[in-house]
Amino acid sequence: MVFLYFEKRTPIHFDRHYASQTEFGKPLVDSTFTLALVTGQSVTNVSQNVFANFGWDEVRLPNPVFEGDTIYSRSEVLEKRESRSRPDVGIVRVETTGFNQDGTAVITFVRTITVYKKDHAPRVARLTPGELASGEDEREDRGG
Repeated sequence: MVFLYFEKRTPIHFDRHYASQTEFGKPLVDSTFTLALVTGQSVTNVSQNVFANFGWDEVRLPNPVFEGDTIYSRSEVLEKRESRSRPDVGIVRVETTGFNQDGTAVITFVRTITVYKKDHAPRVARLTPGELASGEDEREDRGG
């Protein structure tokens, strides 16, 4: 259960009887889980080559998330610039919006990250499906 992981003690997140008496009528998904989920969804498109995450700003939760909702996300680069102290990375500000299956925004936030410039990221060893199936131990650098 997700709520055991977060040790959430607020009844609106786990007590169906309690939550049924609120304006929402049912338990809400914990907002910190929503933040983690949508941040994780943005990794492939936004921060796959991240050097560091400076944090989240302007986190807003305009609508609730409920058990069973499907969450999607999209990100937009707001600005980017060269790092003044690290020539191999750039600084990027990104706004990310998470929305449910009905297209309703459930979370928005701005993240500031540093990302490696092209050809400056550490190499990642990647196995091909054939190597996985054969149990080969040698890993070839595939140019991560």
